[in-house]
Amino acid sequence: MIRRDFVKSAFTATSATLMGGAAMAANQTTPTTGKHNFKLAYAPHFGMFQNSAGKDPIDQLKFMADMGFTALEDNGMMGRPVELQTKIGETLAKLGMTMGVFVVDKGGNSQNTLAAGKQAHVDIFLDGCKRAVEVAKRCNAKWMTVVPGDFERNLPIGIQTGHVIDALRRGAEILAPHGLTMVLEPLSDSPNLFLQTSDQTYEICRAVNSPACKILFDIYHMQKTEGHIIPHIDWCWSEIGYFQIGDNPGRKEPTTGEINYKNVFKHIYTKMKANNQNFIFGMEHGNSKPGKEGEEALIKAYVESDSFTV
Repeated sequence: MIRRDFVKSAFTATSATLMGGAAMAANQTTPTTGKHNFKLAYAPHFGMFQNSAGKDPIDQLKFMADMGFTALEDNGMMGRPVELQTKIGETLAKLGMTMGVFVVDKGGNSQNTLAAGKQAHVDIFLDGCKRAVEVAKRCNAKWMTVVPGDFERNLPIGIQTGHVIDALRRGAEILAPHGLTMVLEPLSDSPNLFLQTSDQTYEICRAVNSPACKILFDIYHMQKTEGHIIPHIDWCWSEIGYFQIGDNPGRKEPTTGEINYKNVFKHIYTKMKANNQNFIFGMEHGNSKPGKEGEEALIKAYVESDSFTV
């Protein structure tokens, strides 16, 4: 497998991530510095650099660290073999990297909707939360993505919202004792999905009223659904636990679409420092170009977007 062989040295950085003002438990060893010294904790996915690092996920992690990325995001972590989950966690710790979100397995984004108030759907969700606790222990994760499912259109919206809140409260009771947080993701993928906007998600998080339930603010989805990105971030700030990235149109790396990510990143960074917080920024997007050239272009795009001054 292809690996970068330049020597790493220790650097002074905060790898523990704060969410809602509370410090994340730190499981890492001393972080190491890579080629780029990013201001924010950008989290690539496996496969994003496989042309440069090879197909082995551990080699890909090492390449990410060599390039200066300080976090990882892996939506499919719950489906990986237990041994690999553990190895990923151990490697992240050695590299001084933080584990970002994985998706709680509840049968797919639109499936087993919590808005229906059906016990069978709630049971599937709660079982996913219980299994997620064990996965999080293996890979040193704190955050996990939850999508409540589709609308139950034969019920009034207020009743649906109440059902979602009730289910999420029960999920939070499972996660909170372990210091874990589910982050609710409003999506633009389908008009059938119950959770659509950041303000709706804010309202639900306030009602659940638990540090184990926060917002996953995916900038790509929110640009499509509501726009007005920076004001929405400000309005929802107290309930945001995690960010994801993707430019629009196309859902590729920053600089390939209409979103001025340099300004958005600068705004979040300034607000983070004023509030003594940090967040992970999941790179949940594709590469705009194929092959190794595309991977180099992706890194260049993040260097450019992270080059804001404060």
